[in-house]
Amino acid sequence: MGSAKFTELGAFLRSRRGRIRPADVGLPHGPRRRVPGLRRDEVAQLAGASVEYYTELERGAGSQPSEQMIAALARALRLTADERDYLYHLADRPVPVPGSAGSHVHPGMLDLLTRLTSTPAQVITDLHVTLVQNPLAVALLGDHSGLRGPRASFVHRWFTEPDARRLYPEADHQGQSRAFVADLRAAAARRDARDTEAGSMISSLLGASPEFAALWADHDVGFRRDDRKRLVHPVLGLIEVNCLNLFSEDGRQRLLWFTPAVGTDSADLLGLLAVIGTQDISEPTR
Repeated sequence: MGSAKFTELGAFLRSRRGRIRPADVGLPHGPRRRVPGLRRDEVAQLAGASVEYYTELERGAGSQPSEQMIAALARALRLTADERDYLYHLADRPVPVPGSAGSHVHPGMLDLLTRLTSTPAQVITDLHVTLVQNPLAVALLGDHSGLRGPRASFVHRWFTEPDARRLYPEADHQGQSRAFVADLRAAAARRDARDTEAGSMISSLLGASPEFAALWADHDVGFRRDDRKRLVHPVLGLIEVNCLNLFSEDGRQRLLWFTPAVGTDSADLLGLLAVIGTQDISEPTR
């Protein structure tokens, strides 16, 4: 990576850090703040990096940041789509294709996610690729941040990896399968005719899963909007929740948040998530 680009990358990070107030990203202002924006340690915390590593980036030194780290920094600093692409350019990394795990999340949607501190919430794409989760969503659903390629889509894992179905009671699997297929057909229809991502995923699933192929032949179509679900947590057991959706303007992303179902003990169980923490309950990698 050229030294001039690395120096510019550091300067760009400093400039974006300086314009954000702690309250913009859900952090307390605190006493004796000496900088107008975020501190280096706060950006590092938000991006999941060490303070030493982030400090080296701002100084124009250190190693070339990975695509995953660039995506995390773009979200931490609430970059616009153009700013995010520029950051990838400075890091000599290819800009992720829309719908991938490195997709840009609109700052406004990130702001809403930041403010949902007492309920599990996450942002996913229309192909069910998880882009960002709050800590309670990780505690409830597992950490999806390390998934790449076709496996990044929960729909793809649902039809190709039996372990993915542990999240739902077996009695609900058939209904979930049908809902996932109808939602995928609606998402594919909404995309531009030149888009190949959804088509590639559908072709892959048609060849890999007889169940998917049979359901796809039924031609059911319908976005998943507000939904009532039963989820199986490895420690807390069955939790019944309302799954609420807020769609982006183009329909490519949705903010999901989970509230306890009325008439159940789910409120108490969700309250225990913060106590249990973000233990490793993610699906095993392959």
